[in-house]
Amino acid sequence: MHMERVEKALEAALMEAGGANCPPLLASALRYAVFPGGHRIRPQIVLAVAMACGDPNPHHTDAAASAIEFMHCASLVHDDLPAFDDAPIRRGKPTIHVEYGEPLAVLTGDALIVLAYETIAKAFASDPRQLAAMISIVSRAVGAPGGIIAGQAWESESTISLVDYQRAKTGALFAGATLAGAAAAGRDPEPWRALGDYIGEAYQVADDLRDLLCDAEELGKPAHQDERRARPNAAAQLGIGGAKARLTELADAAAASIPECPGAEQLRVVIRAQTRQLFPSQLEQYAA
Repeated sequence: MHMERVEKALEAALMEAGGANCPPLLASALRYAVFPGGHRIRPQIVLAVAMACGDPNPHHTDAAASAIEFMHCASLVHDDLPAFDDAPIRRGKPTIHVEYGEPLAVLTGDALIVLAYETIAKAFASDPRQLAAMISIVSRAVGAPGGIIAGQAWESESTISLVDYQRAKTGALFAGATLAGAAAAGRDPEPWRALGDYIGEAYQVADDLRDLLCDAEELGKPAHQDERRARPNAAAQLGIGGAKARLTELADAAAASIPECPGAEQLRVVIRAQTRQLFPSQLEQYAA
């Protein structure tokens, strides 16, 4: 149910951006970058939190979810560029710079970032206070000092703290998703930060395990990138059994951190189920 709602919201926002006056190759590249998507975990979290809080304004929620996903897609486009990972595949198909060329890939990522803010601006125009709050949430999740752009920038430093790197590179946008969901529902977003932090770290640990245990065909992107590029990897530092144990701890902590709200119990069930789905199947043979 959440996935269908996310896809419809993304389609509506992207249709206007890639309209008749848009350069055809850019319009095509924008669609290629967004569809078909991955698991849409981040926008589904926005929806799940807002719905647990009653979802009083679905239009606000859909805009917030779309903005978070556009930012995520933009980060993937830029992350795959030759200047960074030089990745040939993403989501099981050629990356944007392979399919459309490097200049258009840069512009596609930029356009998705702008589209995220435009989507928010249109939806929240009648409520300046909520608009300001949502822009702040998304900006902090994406920019400096602790957003996903800062996470990417850590890779240019001579030394990298695993905690700082993963909190920015992955965790920030998950925290942004829980905060945005609460804010879209008219709730104080700050109590929801811990949930996003726990889910973000769980996702990163799982991603580190997949990078270590899976091949490119399973991942839909290049495997063993962390080892190849000498990046911090939780599975490499903790061992596979240790990383599995940490993943279990984070799943439990995420469920326990959910603030009081009308749909808290149902959301706990959803969070536990979704975090368990992060576990790579290869983990079954390893003891925690």
